Amino acid sequence: MRQSTEILCLNLSWQLWKGHQMTKKKKRIIITLIIAIIVILLDMWGFAMKKEYYAIESDKIDKGLRIVFVSDLHNSFYGGTDQSGIIDAIRDENPDIVLFGGDMIDRQGGTKYALRLMGEIVKDYPCIYTPGNHEMGRSDYKDFFNEVDKLGVKHLKGGYSELEVNGQKVRVYGVYDAYYKSHLKKCFETLDDSCYNILLAHQPEQYETLLDSGDTKFDLILSGHAHGGQWRIPFILDQGLYAPDQGIFPDRTNGRFDYDGGVQIVSRGLARQLKMIVIPRIFNRPELSVIEIE
Repeated sequence: MRQSTEILCLNLSWQLWKGHQMTKKKKRIIITLIIAIIVILLDMWGFAMKKEYYAIESDKIDKGLRIVFVSDLHNSFYGGTDQSGIIDAIRDENPDIVLFGGDMIDRQGGTKYALRLMGEIVKDYPCIYTPGNHEMGRSDYKDFFNEVDKLGVKHLKGGYSELEVNGQKVRVYGVYDAYYKSHLKKCFETLDDSCYNILLAHQPEQYETLLDSGDTKFDLILSGHAHGGQWRIPFILDQGLYAPDQGIFPDRTNGRFDYDGGVQIVSRGLARQLKMIVIPRIFNRPELSVIEIE
């Protein structure tokens, strides 16, 4: 009898130990699943485009000026390969002008999604484009620029394009890299304080050079390039972990930066996760910038 009891106790102990082990195993599985779900959600978050709205006051604009700024598309598509997602998003804002701020395509690979977007938008709105480092790093960049020109999109590398919007004179200047002194000098020499002066300058970290224009400053500088700092932690790493040409813990990757006489806006850009596999976006949704000037 005693032996039977001991056997029973041993058996129960084994079952309890086995059950305990199973519970730990289940816990590991559950924790792994939770981590996987979090990673997937963060990854999906990086696919979801977000409109960011900026309101700017200017004595030069009294009848309103609405701009949509598209940067760092890297030949990504939204809403399908017809680009319907981003095209509809732009049309919903009914902008006065649409500005393309560089890196519309990658250093290598195709161009059709970028051209499809630009080709559709230019049918409805004045469009101006300045290239970024990825376009300029391609061996066939001139072919791409020719395609952009054929679409009717104004292409700037130094100099400006002047428009009249609601009876107001607006000049849009463009430089892809401030270290091309001849391009920047051409912009500085033609600044007109009677116009609202906008500069498309792809690389935000060059802002000090961009402001070295003398008494007349650009009223608005629009930049991209930094991809929002790639990995962001709200309230802790608001400018992200890393940005090209700024390195670790950058300080100018997204948002609004005021300076004496004007504003710089840095877009997080529209490159999607498939274009950023090595350093994916975390808490860093692709941005379509909408700027209202009054």
